[in-house]
Amino acid sequence: MSLKLKPSARIKKRYLLIEATSKEEIEKAILDGIGILGWAKAAPFFVNLFKNKEKFKDKFILAINRKEIDSVRASFELSQDKIKILRVSGTLKGLGR
Repeated sequence: MSLKLKPSARIKKRYLLIEATSKEEIEKAILDGIGILGWAKAAPFFVNLFKNKEKFKDKFILAINRKEIDSVRASFELSQDKIKILRVSGTLKGLGR
């Protein structure tokens, strides 16, 4: 018997296509901007779907909670690093990889 969540109980995510030099730079910007509690609310994680690594070497896909999208965007704007959000979508297919 498997335990399944109802669709209303699952976490709804948004996917961000981000241009940055490293994952650590993105993580640091989020932690500096919204802190540990904000990190827990946003629940960010990186998605590895790029088949052609050379073409997308400075781009990352970050999945976050949809309610925290504004705070994550604000933390990227406040950071001193060159982090640029290229697209935001509700599905991975919608990012237009």
